[in-house]
Amino acid sequence: MTPDGVMDLAQHALHVVLLVSAPPLAAALLTGLVVSVFQAATQINEMTLSFIPKLLAMFAVLVLCGHWMLAVLVDYVQNLLNGIPGIIG
Repeated sequence: MTPDGVMDLAQHALHVVLLVSAPPLAAALLTGLVVSVFQAATQINEMTLSFIPKLLAMFAVLVLCGHWMLAVLVDYVQNLLNGIPGIIG
């Protein structure tokens, strides 16, 4: 396998990781922002207050986007496994 092939595989793997991790991370980010604004407005300085809403938001996103995320991962793995003969020789 050539160095260009290795770089293509690594680039595609990073692309898949970014695609799959973006929805839960975005949900956690937005939930944390909303909770922070709420805490600033009410002057509640409890650090553990944002944990449960973030957890619930990430769970909801995984329920809503889980099928798509799994399809992306399965497609990547199938392409990777089908490309093994080309990698070997």
